[in-house]
Parts: sequence; structure tokens; C-alpha cells
Amino acid sequence: MTDSQELLQYTKNLNLLFAEDYEELRQSTTEILKNFFNSVDAVDDGDKALELYKKNHYDIVLTDIRMPIMDGVELTRKIYEINPEQSIIILSAHDESKYLIPLINLGVSQFIKKPIDYQELMDSLLKISKALVNKTDKSSTASHNIVLDAHYHYDKENRLLLKDNEPVYLTKYEIIFLDILTNQSGKIFSNEDIVNYYLSKNESIDPQNIRKLVSKLRKKVPSDSIESVYGVGYRIISKP
Repeated sequence: MTDSQELLQYTKNLNLLFAEDYEELRQSTTEILKNFFNSVDAVDDGDKALELYKKNHYDIVLTDIRMPIMDGVELTRKIYEINPEQSIIILSAHDESKYLIPLINLGVSQFIKKPIDYQELMDSLLKISKALVNKTDKSSTASHNIVLDAHYHYDKENRLLLKDNEPVYLTKYEIIFLDILTNQSGKIFSNEDIVNYYLSKNESIDPQNIRKLVSKLRKKVPSDSIESVYGVGYRIISKP
């Protein structure tokens, strides 16, 4: 049985996105979740959830399967296209077993049956949040180097691109672009994310010029290290 204080220890700095179309269940569950998480955004369909996901950072996504406009399977598929490492918990009714195989094939491993057993939900949240916090702790104590291939790496702490340990000249705009992509390797950042990040650094970039910037930057880094995901955005491909 999960202790609430133990759960809070791991979830207090995490953000959660909750998609559930049944209003009473959504409201009651949201009130419980707000006791543990830094922030909880709750919506009633997958389309709204995806819009929020593109604009904000969420550590955990909790979603129903059957919802209007966009169901939980499609939402999960689109989220994994943006961030393959996203932690997702699926709420499923007993008559929704036909949806489970596609979700398992997508990579989902956490399922909670309806009606919700809140102790089971707390157990799943503890398991996931522990893994997330431990991963963050390891990352913070590890090297700041983002390895792009055998010859190239990006030193985030000193904001240097190195080829065989020799600095590669980067413009200020190229450095900022690498900064945002390496903030979360594997995550896709949309043009809107990128524009807002430049603004946070007191710089501006026209969305139309992002493609030109990427084209120039690709001449300085391994050709496959910056991936364009059509209609979604860009992400960095780092090596283990």
C-alpha cells in the first residue's frame, strides 16, 4: 500500500495531464491528484489534451481510452511521436480489451481498470514518479555532454559544440537552438516552442527562418543528429 507522504515526496515537483470525458470522475480524480502534483491539467477529450501537451511540459499523462474527437489510443500515438519516453497511464473499462494490444504495441505498460481503484492508481504513480525522479537525479550528476556521434558532442554547461574535442564555431542563434533541443533529448520541439524559447532569452526568431537556421546548423553537426518531424517540429538525436 502506497503511503501518501512517500508519494508526495516524489510527485510534488511533477506535472500531470489528465484526459477523461466523464465529468464526475474527472473532477473527483483531479481533486485527489492536486494533493500530490505540482500542477494538474484536466480535459475532457484527447484533442484538447494534445493541444495542451504541445504547449506545456508534463511528466505523466493519465488518459481514458474512449473519448470524443480523439480517443486515448490516438492521443498516445501522437504523444509518442513527440516524445517516445513520455510516461503514460491508461484508464480502461472491462469492455475495452480490444484497445489494449495496440496500446501495448505502442509501448504503454501501465494500465488501471475502471472503476478506478485509487490505491492501485497511487501505486502506479509512485512507481513512475520514483523512476522519473531517480532518472533526473542521475542526469544532474552525470556529464553535461550530449553525444551526437563518435566525433561530436555538445557541452551544455559551457554551450560548446566540440568535434574531436576541438570547438566548432556557432552563432548565438545556433547555440540557443542547440540549447532548447538538448534540454530534453528525444522530445520534439514545435516552431512555437522554439520561438518562445528565443523570447525567453531576449532574442527573436521568425518561424519562417527556423528551417534556414536548421539547414545551416546541419552543416556543422552530424547530418542525422537534428531530425525534422514533418508538421510537428525538431528534435536532437543523441547517442548513448
